[in-house]
Amino acid sequence: MHFQLIATDPTGARRSRFETEHGAVECPAFMPVGTQGAVKALTPEQVLATGAEVILANTYHLSYDGRRELVRRSGGLHRFMAWPRTILTDSGGFQVFSIPDKKIGEGGVAFRDPNTKADLFLDPETSMAIQKDLGADIVMAFDECVEYPAPRDYVESSLERTTRWAKRCRDSELAPHQFLFGIVQGGTYRDLREASARAITSIDFDGFAIGGVSVGEGPDLMKTVTEWTAPLLPDNLPRYLMGVGHPEDILEAVERGMDMFDCVIPTRYARGGTLFTRAGRIRIGDKKFRKDAYPVDTHCACYTCRNYTRAILRHLFYAGEPLFATLASLHNIQLYQDLMREIREAVEQGTFAALKAKWATRLARPKGKTKRRR
Repeated sequence: MHFQLIATDPTGARRSRFETEHGAVECPAFMPVGTQGAVKALTPEQVLATGAEVILANTYHLSYDGRRELVRRSGGLHRFMAWPRTILTDSGGFQVFSIPDKKIGEGGVAFRDPNTKADLFLDPETSMAIQKDLGADIVMAFDECVEYPAPRDYVESSLERTTRWAKRCRDSELAPHQFLFGIVQGGTYRDLREASARAITSIDFDGFAIGGVSVGEGPDLMKTVTEWTAPLLPDNLPRYLMGVGHPEDILEAVERGMDMFDCVIPTRYARGGTLFTRAGRIRIGDKKFRKDAYPVDTHCACYTCRNYTRAILRHLFYAGEPLFATLASLHNIQLYQDLMREIREAVEQGTFAALKAKWATRLARPKGKTKRRR
Protein backbone atom coordinates (compact mmCIF):
# COMPACT_ATOMS: atom_id res chain seq x y z
CA MET A 1 0.00 0.00 0.00
CA HIS A 2 1.27 3.45 -0.91
CA PHE A 3 0.96 5.50 2.29
CA GLN A 4 2.17 9.04 2.87
CA LEU A 5 2.42 10.73 6.26
CA ILE A 6 1.95 14.37 5.31
CA ALA A 7 2.04 16.14 8.67
CA THR A 8 2.02 15.52 12.41
CA ASP A 9 0.47 18.01 14.83
CA PRO A 10 2.11 18.79 18.21
CA THR A 11 -0.76 16.89 19.85
CA GLY A 12 0.13 13.70 17.98
CA ALA A 13 -2.63 13.99 15.38
CA ARG A 14 -1.65 12.78 11.91
CA ARG A 15 -2.46 14.02 8.41
CA SER A 16 -1.92 11.24 5.90
CA ARG A 17 -2.97 9.79 2.57
CA PHE A 18 -3.11 6.29 1.14
CA GLU A 19 -4.02 5.02 -2.30
CA THR A 20 -5.99 2.05 -3.56
CA GLU A 21 -7.00 0.98 -7.05
CA HIS A 22 -9.99 3.29 -6.68
CA GLY A 23 -8.18 6.48 -5.75
CA ALA A 24 -6.58 8.35 -2.89
CA VAL A 25 -8.08 8.52 0.59
CA GLU A 26 -7.25 11.65 2.58
CA CYS A 27 -6.89 10.98 6.31
CA PRO A 28 -8.14 11.35 8.94
CA ALA A 29 -11.16 9.88 7.14
CA PHE A 30 -14.67 8.90 8.18
CA MET A 31 -16.30 5.99 6.36
CA PRO A 32 -20.09 6.02 5.97
CA VAL A 33 -21.47 2.52 6.47
CA GLY A 34 -23.30 0.64 3.71
CA THR A 35 -24.03 -2.51 5.70
CA GLN A 36 -25.90 -4.43 3.02
CA GLY A 37 -24.36 -2.77 -0.01
CA ALA A 38 -25.99 0.65 0.34
CA VAL A 39 -25.74 3.64 2.66
CA LYS A 40 -29.29 3.78 3.98
CA ALA A 41 -31.56 6.38 2.35
CA LEU A 42 -28.80 7.83 0.13
CA THR A 43 -27.67 7.28 -3.45
CA PRO A 44 -23.96 6.76 -4.12
CA GLU A 45 -23.88 10.12 -5.91
CA GLN A 46 -25.25 11.84 -2.81
CA VAL A 47 -22.65 10.19 -0.58
CA LEU A 48 -19.87 11.06 -3.02
CA ALA A 49 -21.01 14.70 -3.11
CA THR A 50 -20.39 15.02 0.64
CA GLY A 51 -16.69 14.40 0.05
CA ALA A 52 -16.61 10.80 1.28
CA GLU A 53 -13.79 8.84 -0.37
CA VAL A 54 -14.25 5.45 1.27
CA ILE A 55 -17.25 3.52 2.56
CA LEU A 56 -17.64 0.32 4.56
CA ALA A 57 -19.71 -2.73 3.67
CA ASN A 58 -20.43 -5.74 5.85
CA THR A 59 -19.12 -9.17 4.89
CA TYR A 60 -21.56 -11.13 7.03
CA HIS A 61 -24.68 -9.39 5.73
CA LEU A 62 -23.49 -9.79 2.13
CA SER A 63 -22.57 -13.46 2.47
CA TYR A 64 -25.81 -15.36 3.01
CA ASP A 65 -29.00 -16.04 1.03
CA GLY A 66 -27.19 -15.92 -2.32
CA ARG A 67 -25.93 -12.37 -1.80
CA ARG A 68 -22.24 -13.26 -2.10
CA GLU A 69 -22.82 -14.85 -5.49
CA LEU A 70 -25.01 -11.94 -6.61
CA VAL A 71 -22.24 -9.47 -5.78
CA ARG A 72 -19.65 -11.64 -7.53
CA ARG A 73 -21.80 -12.02 -10.67
CA SER A 74 -22.42 -8.27 -10.66
CA GLY A 75 -18.69 -7.64 -10.98
CA GLY A 76 -17.88 -7.01 -7.32
CA LEU A 77 -18.98 -4.47 -4.75
CA HIS A 78 -17.97 -1.41 -6.76
CA ARG A 79 -20.39 -2.35 -9.55
CA PHE A 80 -22.95 -3.70 -7.11
CA MET A 81 -22.98 -0.49 -5.06
CA ALA A 82 -22.32 1.85 -8.00
CA TRP A 83 -19.53 3.31 -5.86
CA PRO A 84 -16.43 4.43 -7.79
CA ARG A 85 -14.11 5.05 -4.83
CA THR A 86 -12.49 2.90 -2.14
CA ILE A 87 -14.49 0.23 -0.26
CA LEU A 88 -13.53 -1.52 2.99
CA THR A 89 -15.22 -4.71 4.14
CA ASP A 90 -15.14 -5.93 7.72
CA SER A 91 -14.53 -9.62 8.33
CA GLY A 92 -18.00 -10.51 9.60
CA GLY A 93 -16.54 -11.32 12.99
CA PHE A 94 -18.25 -8.51 14.90
CA GLN A 95 -21.69 -9.66 13.72
CA VAL A 96 -21.02 -13.36 14.30
CA PHE A 97 -19.67 -12.83 17.80
CA SER A 98 -22.73 -10.71 18.59
CA ILE A 99 -24.95 -13.78 18.03
CA PRO A 100 -25.76 -15.41 21.40
CA ASP A 101 -25.97 -19.01 20.15
CA LYS A 102 -22.42 -19.74 18.95
CA LYS A 103 -19.51 -22.08 19.61
CA ILE A 104 -15.97 -20.74 19.29
CA GLY A 105 -13.07 -23.08 18.59
CA GLU A 106 -9.58 -22.97 17.17
CA GLY A 107 -10.95 -23.65 13.72
CA GLY A 108 -13.54 -20.89 13.72
CA VAL A 109 -17.08 -20.14 14.89
CA ALA A 110 -20.19 -22.31 14.53
CA PHE A 111 -23.45 -20.40 14.83
CA ARG A 112 -27.09 -20.35 13.80
CA ASP A 113 -27.89 -17.58 11.35
CA PRO A 114 -30.63 -15.43 12.91
CA ASN A 115 -32.01 -14.58 9.46
CA THR A 116 -32.16 -17.97 7.74
CA LYS A 117 -31.96 -20.21 10.86
CA ALA A 118 -29.30 -22.22 9.04
CA ASP A 119 -26.36 -23.72 10.92
CA LEU A 120 -23.21 -22.00 9.62
CA PHE A 121 -19.48 -21.95 10.23
CA LEU A 122 -17.13 -19.01 9.71
CA ASP A 123 -13.36 -19.23 9.90
CA PRO A 124 -10.44 -17.06 8.71
CA GLU A 125 -10.19 -18.78 5.34
CA THR A 126 -13.92 -18.47 4.65
CA SER A 127 -13.95 -14.80 5.65
CA MET A 128 -11.04 -14.11 3.29
CA ALA A 129 -12.69 -16.06 0.46
CA ILE A 130 -15.95 -14.11 0.88
CA GLN A 131 -14.10 -10.79 0.95
CA LYS A 132 -12.12 -11.80 -2.12
CA ASP A 133 -15.39 -12.45 -3.98
CA LEU A 134 -16.88 -9.16 -2.76
CA GLY A 135 -13.84 -7.38 -4.21
CA ALA A 136 -13.36 -4.54 -1.73
CA ASP A 137 -10.09 -2.60 -1.79
CA ILE A 138 -9.41 -3.14 1.93
CA VAL A 139 -10.33 -6.34 3.75
CA MET A 140 -10.15 -6.99 7.47
CA ALA A 141 -8.63 -10.01 9.19
CA PHE A 142 -11.02 -12.34 11.02
CA ASP A 143 -10.88 -11.72 14.76
CA GLU A 144 -12.93 -12.13 17.91
CA CYS A 145 -14.41 -8.91 19.25
CA VAL A 146 -14.76 -9.53 22.98
CA GLU A 147 -17.58 -7.74 24.77
CA TYR A 148 -17.01 -5.54 27.81
CA PRO A 149 -16.56 -6.50 30.56
CA ALA A 150 -14.75 -9.80 30.06
CA PRO A 151 -12.51 -11.82 32.40
CA ARG A 152 -8.80 -11.37 31.85
CA ASP A 153 -8.13 -15.06 31.25
CA TYR A 154 -10.74 -15.18 28.50
CA VAL A 155 -9.45 -11.99 26.85
CA GLU A 156 -5.92 -13.40 26.91
CA SER A 157 -6.86 -16.72 25.31
CA SER A 158 -9.05 -14.91 22.78
CA LEU A 159 -6.31 -12.55 21.62
CA GLU A 160 -3.89 -15.46 21.26
CA ARG A 161 -6.43 -17.25 19.06
CA THR A 162 -7.05 -14.02 17.14
CA THR A 163 -3.31 -13.83 16.44
CA ARG A 164 -3.30 -17.36 15.06
CA TRP A 165 -6.34 -16.51 12.97
CA ALA A 166 -4.57 -13.38 11.71
CA LYS A 167 -1.71 -15.50 10.39
CA ARG A 168 -4.20 -17.76 8.61
CA CYS A 169 -5.81 -14.69 7.04
CA ARG A 170 -2.43 -13.44 5.84
CA ASP A 171 -1.71 -16.86 4.31
CA SER A 172 -5.03 -16.84 2.42
CA GLU A 173 -5.33 -15.77 -1.19
CA LEU A 174 -6.77 -12.36 -2.01
CA ALA A 175 -7.14 -10.47 -5.28
CA PRO A 176 -4.05 -8.53 -6.44
CA HIS A 177 -5.67 -5.15 -5.78
CA GLN A 178 -6.75 -5.98 -2.21
CA PHE A 179 -5.04 -4.81 0.98
CA LEU A 180 -5.38 -6.70 4.27
CA PHE A 181 -5.50 -5.01 7.69
CA GLY A 182 -4.72 -6.77 10.97
CA ILE A 183 -6.68 -6.08 14.16
CA VAL A 184 -5.28 -5.55 17.66
CA GLN A 185 -7.41 -6.87 20.53
CA GLY A 186 -6.78 -7.21 24.27
CA GLY A 187 -9.84 -5.70 25.93
CA THR A 188 -9.17 -3.09 28.60
CA TYR A 189 -5.99 -4.74 29.88
CA ARG A 190 -2.91 -2.71 29.02
CA ASP A 191 -0.41 -5.56 28.96
CA LEU A 192 -2.73 -7.64 26.76
CA ARG A 193 -3.18 -4.73 24.36
CA GLU A 194 0.60 -4.39 24.19
CA ALA A 195 1.05 -8.13 23.64
CA SER A 196 -1.56 -8.16 20.89
CA ALA A 197 -0.03 -5.11 19.21
CA ARG A 198 3.40 -6.73 19.18
CA ALA A 199 2.04 -9.97 17.75
CA ILE A 200 -0.22 -8.45 15.11
CA THR A 201 2.31 -5.87 13.89
CA SER A 202 4.86 -8.66 13.43
CA ILE A 203 2.66 -9.98 10.61
CA ASP A 204 3.02 -8.42 7.17
CA PHE A 205 -0.29 -6.55 7.03
CA ASP A 206 -1.00 -3.49 4.88
CA GLY A 207 -2.56 -1.53 7.73
CA PHE A 208 -3.62 -1.99 11.32
CA ALA A 209 -6.82 -1.53 13.30
CA ILE A 210 -7.71 -1.26 16.96
CA GLY A 211 -10.69 -3.52 17.58
CA GLY A 212 -12.72 -4.37 20.65
CA VAL A 213 -13.57 -0.75 21.44
CA SER A 214 -16.95 0.97 21.56
CA VAL A 215 -18.41 -2.23 23.00
CA GLY A 216 -19.74 -0.77 26.24
CA GLU A 217 -16.54 0.32 27.99
CA GLY A 218 -17.45 4.01 27.87
CA PRO A 219 -15.61 6.96 26.31
CA ASP A 220 -12.94 7.33 29.01
CA LEU A 221 -11.77 3.73 28.77
CA MET A 222 -11.96 3.94 24.98
CA LYS A 223 -9.58 6.91 25.05
CA THR A 224 -7.26 5.07 27.40
CA VAL A 225 -7.14 1.93 25.25
CA THR A 226 -6.45 4.02 22.16
CA GLU A 227 -3.72 5.90 24.02
CA TRP A 228 -2.06 2.61 25.00
CA THR A 229 -2.30 1.03 21.57
CA ALA A 230 -1.86 3.68 18.87
CA PRO A 231 1.84 4.39 19.62
CA LEU A 232 2.58 0.68 19.13
CA LEU A 233 1.28 0.70 15.55
CA PRO A 234 3.67 1.44 12.65
CA ASP A 235 3.99 5.09 11.64
CA ASN A 236 4.15 4.24 7.95
CA LEU A 237 0.78 2.49 7.56
CA PRO A 238 -2.88 3.44 8.10
CA ARG A 239 -4.37 3.17 11.61
CA TYR A 240 -8.07 2.38 11.88
CA LEU A 241 -10.23 2.67 15.02
CA MET A 242 -13.13 0.32 14.37
CA GLY A 243 -16.77 1.17 15.00
CA VAL A 244 -16.16 4.57 16.59
CA GLY A 245 -18.41 7.34 15.32
CA HIS A 246 -19.36 9.96 17.89
CA PRO A 247 -17.65 13.18 16.70
CA GLU A 248 -16.10 13.83 20.11
CA ASP A 249 -14.66 10.29 20.17
CA ILE A 250 -13.21 10.81 16.69
CA LEU A 251 -11.52 14.01 17.86
CA GLU A 252 -10.00 12.22 20.85
CA ALA A 253 -8.78 9.37 18.66
CA VAL A 254 -7.28 11.69 16.05
CA GLU A 255 -5.32 13.37 18.82
CA ARG A 256 -3.96 9.93 19.69
CA GLY A 257 -2.77 9.29 16.16
CA MET A 258 -5.62 7.37 14.49
CA ASP A 259 -6.46 7.81 10.80
CA MET A 260 -9.71 6.02 9.92
CA PHE A 261 -13.16 5.68 11.49
CA ASP A 262 -16.55 4.16 10.69
CA CYS A 263 -19.98 4.03 12.28
CA VAL A 264 -23.70 4.05 11.46
CA ILE A 265 -24.29 6.89 13.93
CA PRO A 266 -24.70 9.75 11.42
CA THR A 267 -27.30 7.89 9.34
CA ARG A 268 -29.04 5.98 12.14
CA TYR A 269 -29.34 9.09 14.29
CA ALA A 270 -30.58 11.02 11.26
CA ARG A 271 -33.43 8.59 10.64
CA GLY A 272 -34.39 8.93 14.29
CA GLY A 273 -34.51 12.71 14.08
CA THR A 274 -31.15 13.64 15.66
CA LEU A 275 -29.14 16.07 13.55
CA PHE A 276 -25.58 17.24 14.15
CA THR A 277 -24.75 20.93 13.78
CA ARG A 278 -21.78 23.16 14.51
CA ALA A 279 -23.76 24.50 17.47
CA GLY A 280 -24.58 21.07 18.92
CA ARG A 281 -27.06 18.27 18.38
CA ILE A 282 -30.72 18.97 17.80
CA ARG A 283 -33.82 16.79 17.95
CA ILE A 284 -35.80 17.96 14.96
CA GLY A 285 -39.04 16.68 16.50
CA ASP A 286 -38.87 19.19 19.35
CA LYS A 287 -41.79 21.58 19.50
CA LYS A 288 -39.50 24.62 19.36
CA PHE A 289 -38.75 23.88 15.69
CA ARG A 290 -42.42 23.94 14.62
CA LYS A 291 -42.08 27.42 13.07
CA ASP A 292 -38.29 27.61 12.76
CA ALA A 293 -37.40 29.18 9.40
CA TYR A 294 -33.64 28.53 9.66
CA PRO A 295 -31.74 25.67 8.06
CA VAL A 296 -30.41 22.88 10.26
CA ASP A 297 -26.97 24.53 10.25
CA THR A 298 -26.48 28.04 8.90
CA HIS A 299 -22.84 27.23 8.03
CA CYS A 300 -23.61 24.03 6.13
CA ALA A 301 -23.77 24.00 2.33
CA CYS A 302 -25.44 20.60 1.92
CA TYR A 303 -28.56 20.19 -0.23
CA THR A 304 -30.75 19.91 2.86
CA CYS A 305 -29.54 23.14 4.43
CA ARG A 306 -29.76 25.01 1.13
CA ASN A 307 -33.37 24.00 0.50
CA TYR A 308 -35.22 23.08 3.71
CA THR A 309 -36.01 24.80 6.99
CA ARG A 310 -36.12 23.11 10.35
CA ALA A 311 -39.89 23.55 10.39
CA ILE A 312 -40.29 21.72 7.09
CA LEU A 313 -37.97 18.93 8.22
CA ARG A 314 -39.97 18.58 11.43
CA HIS A 315 -43.14 18.25 9.37
CA LEU A 316 -41.56 15.56 7.15
CA PHE A 317 -40.32 13.73 10.24
CA TYR A 318 -43.73 13.55 11.88
CA ALA A 319 -45.46 12.82 8.58
CA GLY A 320 -43.28 9.75 8.21
CA GLU A 321 -42.10 10.84 4.78
CA PRO A 322 -39.20 8.73 3.43
CA LEU A 323 -37.71 11.97 2.11
CA PHE A 324 -36.91 12.97 5.68
CA ALA A 325 -34.47 10.07 6.09
CA THR A 326 -32.67 11.13 2.93
CA LEU A 327 -32.45 14.81 3.84
CA ALA A 328 -31.40 14.16 7.43
CA SER A 329 -28.83 11.50 6.50
CA LEU A 330 -27.39 13.70 3.79
CA HIS A 331 -26.89 16.55 6.25
CA ASN A 332 -25.29 14.40 8.96
CA ILE A 333 -22.87 12.74 6.53
CA GLN A 334 -21.97 16.17 5.16
CA LEU A 335 -21.27 17.51 8.63
CA TYR A 336 -19.02 14.53 9.39
CA GLN A 337 -17.09 15.03 6.15
CA ASP A 338 -16.78 18.76 6.89
CA LEU A 339 -15.42 17.89 10.33
CA MET A 340 -12.82 15.54 8.82
CA ARG A 341 -11.78 18.17 6.28
CA GLU A 342 -11.33 20.76 9.02
CA ILE A 343 -9.32 18.23 11.05
CA ARG A 344 -6.99 17.59 8.12
CA GLU A 345 -6.47 21.31 7.56
CA ALA A 346 -5.85 21.93 11.27
CA VAL A 347 -3.26 19.15 11.52
CA GLU A 348 -1.40 20.58 8.53
CA GLN A 349 -1.44 24.02 10.18
CA GLY A 350 -0.51 22.71 13.64
CA THR A 351 -3.75 24.01 15.17
CA PHE A 352 -5.58 20.77 15.95
CA ALA A 353 -5.87 21.48 19.70
CA ALA A 354 -7.85 24.65 19.04
CA LEU A 355 -10.10 22.90 16.52
CA LYS A 356 -10.75 20.04 18.91
CA ALA A 357 -11.71 22.41 21.71
CA LYS A 358 -14.12 24.26 19.42
CA TRP A 359 -15.92 21.15 18.14
CA ALA A 360 -15.84 19.07 21.31
CA THR A 361 -17.70 21.56 23.49
CA ARG A 362 -20.46 21.85 20.91
CA LEU A 363 -20.91 18.20 20.02
CA ALA A 364 -20.68 16.59 23.44
CA ARG A 365 -23.16 13.71 23.71
CA PRO A 366 -25.36 12.97 26.72
CA LYS A 367 -23.45 11.24 29.50
CA GLY A 368 -23.44 7.44 29.45
CA LYS A 369 -21.61 4.46 28.04
CA THR A 370 -20.75 4.16 24.41
CA LYS A 371 -21.49 0.94 22.56
CA ARG A 372 -20.63 0.24 18.98
CA ARG A 373 -23.44 0.41 16.44
CA ARG A 374 -23.15 -0.93 12.93
